[in-house]
Formats: sequence, C-alpha cells, structure tokens
Amino acid sequence: MNTAYIFPGQGSQKKGMGETLFDDFKHLTEKANNILNYNIKKLCIEDPQNLLNQTDYTQPALYIVNSFAWLKKKAEAEKPYYLAGHSLGEYNALFAADAFDFETGLRLVQKRAKLMSLAKGGGMAAVIGLSESKIAEILRENNFSKISVANYNSYEQIVISGIKNQIEKAAALFKKAGAKLYIILPVSGAFHSEQMMQAKKKFIEFIEQFRFNPPQTPVISNVTAKEHENNNIKKLLCQQITSPVKWRHTVEYLIKKRKMQFEEIGPGKVLTNLVKRIEKSLGAK
Repeated sequence: MNTAYIFPGQGSQKKGMGETLFDDFKHLTEKANNILNYNIKKLCIEDPQNLLNQTDYTQPALYIVNSFAWLKKKAEAEKPYYLAGHSLGEYNALFAADAFDFETGLRLVQKRAKLMSLAKGGGMAAVIGLSESKIAEILRENNFSKISVANYNSYEQIVISGIKNQIEKAAALFKKAGAKLYIILPVSGAFHSEQMMQAKKKFIEFIEQFRFNPPQTPVISNVTAKEHENNNIKKLLCQQITSPVKWRHTVEYLIKKRKMQFEEIGPGKVLTNLVKRIEKSLGAK
C-alpha cells in the first residue's frame, strides 16, 4: 500500500501532547527551549499559564510535537510516497521531506505564529452541511465582502474567515439556508484570508534569510493542492497565510494518483476523520 503521512495544524493541540516524546528527543527539546525562550515540555504537558491555545504558543508547540512524532515514526517505518499537512502542518511535511532542518522550521513557525497572532478583529466559523456553491451564494447575496473561505476541509465542512462582526452576523443566515451547524471558532484572527495581508508581507521579508533544499519526498501544497516544486516553496508558504487551505482537493489529488493509505502523524485524529469523510463522499459519487 502507498502511504501518505499527514500532519495536523492549529486546533489539534491538547494539554499533555507529546508526553512520551520529549525525553526521546532531549537534544532537540533543548534547542527548542533556546529558540523559544520558554520550556516547551512544560507548556505542552502542564500548560500552567493556559497559553497552549494562544496562536503564538500553539503553532510552535504543535510543530515540535508533530516533528518528534515524525522522527519516531521515521525510525520504524518505510519512507512514505507523499507528505502533506493542514496549514501549520505543511511545515512538518516539509521538515519530514528534508526541505529544511528542525531549527529552521521552528524559527519559521515561531515568526508566522507571532505575525498571525497580531492580526486582531477577525473571526472564523465552521459551516457544516452546505456546499461550496451555496456558501459562495450566501456571501455574495448578503454583501459579506469581508468574508471568504479559509479551509476546504471536506465536502461537508468548510471554514470561513473574515471581519469578526460579519462572521457573527452571518450565523443566522447560514442556519436559515440549511447549515447543519455554524460553529464560531475560538480564534482572534481571520486566518487564511486577506485580513492576514500585513502578516504575509512581513513573513515574506523574514523567510528570505533561509535556504531550502529540494524535498526528498513529494509534499503537497495547501495553496495549489499539488506537489511543491523546488523553486516555489518560499512563495507558497507566504501565499498560504492569505490563501484557503485546499485540504479536500489535496486528499482527492492523492487518491486519484494511486491507491493511498493516509496516516496522521501528531496529536488527535482531526485529519484522519476528514479523510474518511472525503473518501466516503467520493465513493458515493
């Protein structure tokens, strides 16, 4: 069976994550502490100050735990055919493909998280049970010009992103249109939307100081839902900040390429469950 390893992003964090991994990778844990200037093991396992759900702490923590889970898996499993990650998880996929080392990935994620956390006044909501075309129609007909799609997670689940008061105002209209659920997400920013333009501009400047290697395993980009090419990794990572995550398209692309087995590396089963729903929808077509 051909295997694709997939890495989760923000939303999969939980207190206690990585508990069995930090002692296996003491040297890298120490490097992480030095880069971040705090104790990453304590944050992930105990979270004494309730910081784990804050974007600028969540993203580095997840990157580290995902990375350690990958290094453990790498030592005991065959090389995958493909790698992919959801939003932040794309950095883990690129690390797993040797596009950059652990420390470079952490520095990139740390900066990305800080810049994204500074963008206030935005909101996000998960819409369950409406098609892409219906969501676009509701946004267009009600002049929600500051709301756009942030994540195409599955056929049944799409996340929208935009100005906070518009996200709140839209709830009643989406429910009236037949959405099974409209869940406002606990985030402070409108991730993967034009509201992140300032963060993107500053990240473009920051990323230029790093050198990337050609991926040793094909990595699927969130922006294009196709393989990264050697010369466009930086560009697509910057674009990802303001572009929707094409997760459904990524899974479809891999399924159509060959018979694929997906394995989630990191805490939780968010992506595993999304893959199952996408496979079910494709089977019903």
